Amino acid sequence: MGRILVVDDERCVRHLLRRMFQTHGLEVEEAETARDAEAAFRANVPDLVIVDYLLPDGDGVQLIEALRRIDHRVPLIMLTGKSSIDLAVSAVKAGAEQFVVKPFESSVMMVIVQRALESYRDRRRRLALSAREARQELDPFVGESPAIRALSTQASRVLETQSPVLIEGETGTGKSVLATWLHQHGPRAQEALVDINGAGLSRELLEAELFGHERGAFTGAATSKLGLLEVAHRGTVFLDEIGEIAMELQPRLLKVLEEKQFRRIGDVRSRSVDIRLIAATNRDLGHMVREGRFRADLYYRINTIHLVIPPLRVRPEDIPHIARHLLDRMSPAAPIELTARALEALCEYDWPGNVRELRNVLERAMLLAGGAQELDRPALHFERSPAPAAPSGFPEEVLPLAEMERQYIEHVLQRAGGSVDRAAVWLGIARSTLYQKLRRYRDSA
Repeated sequence: MGRILVVDDERCVRHLLRRMFQTHGLEVEEAETARDAEAAFRANVPDLVIVDYLLPDGDGVQLIEALRRIDHRVPLIMLTGKSSIDLAVSAVKAGAEQFVVKPFESSVMMVIVQRALESYRDRRRRLALSAREARQELDPFVGESPAIRALSTQASRVLETQSPVLIEGETGTGKSVLATWLHQHGPRAQEALVDINGAGLSRELLEAELFGHERGAFTGAATSKLGLLEVAHRGTVFLDEIGEIAMELQPRLLKVLEEKQFRRIGDVRSRSVDIRLIAATNRDLGHMVREGRFRADLYYRINTIHLVIPPLRVRPEDIPHIARHLLDRMSPAAPIELTARALEALCEYDWPGNVRELRNVLERAMLLAGGAQELDRPALHFERSPAPAAPSGFPEEVLPLAEMERQYIEHVLQRAGGSVDRAAVWLGIARSTLYQKLRRYRDSA
């Protein structure tokens, strides 16, 4: 299957190409002018474009250049009744992959189109493969506990579905690893996996990243920009920390899921996009819905498939397996062993940072061991420490509670050496919540 945009001002030519392509199972969209072609291309990026040279409002070379600026990956074929070497050279320089002269034979045209489509698919597959190799696939189901085996079974059963997935789990449990696994083993594995964190960006920046923007949409928007939703077309979007997304953006995200359409910032035209959403959170979204801090309609839409990653403290029997898996990845050429005392210490610790903290502890131990092939208990240094003492005494003046909170957070962050992760653990709040508070303090300064 593939979708072709045919741009020609002659109705008979468009009709001929439509019949021919549809006979071979291809979808066809038509445009009579360069302006209509550009609008159709922006609204729903095709797999191939056939462009006539002479158009009522311009020429095909200019249109090819314009379409290449929107998405340079899509193959373009120039179609013309004028056989000219100079024109052919101009078309190829502009970005055309082929130059076809009218009148053409249907069999020749089909060969050219099928080769161009296959080449396009091959490029997309190679990009997806290289991206997977670069990510070095991880196994989110290492261990033998009933909890992790149940999660593995549940995840395997939903691989083929196109419905949204909501992954819940504490910080560091491996939500992004599970999302990557779902994409790589699902029907969209050959397409892009695009991930974005909803907590690390302001509302305005997150909106621009997701939906893109048109030139001049706001101060600093010197050029048009593809949003991540367009980049992920036919692939998967992994939206981490979805509970941190501003309420103003939630209806727009719901529209994408329900209608598969969206608008760039500053644009009046709707664009079609085909994505599968995998969302993740360490928050209780159901509780947020009841408090009015998360839209109920979006919650029910993304909660079609609900996967919960159990924290390490409820499955200590998995810790030796995960530690072994992590050490093998850190040192594939020279295996490193853990002594019985080291394993006992790992299993007794409650791991507030979960698998991420376990990886950090092992990596630090390896670095400090200086090439030793065995790690013992003294080599392990855990993150959790006694809660930092409050600032000595109380201020003479009575301060608002919000100001007291700000001062205490600053004190804890200083004691944590500037580490937001460690400070969040000491304070007993999510890292994303601490980031929000710090941004609020900064903006009000």
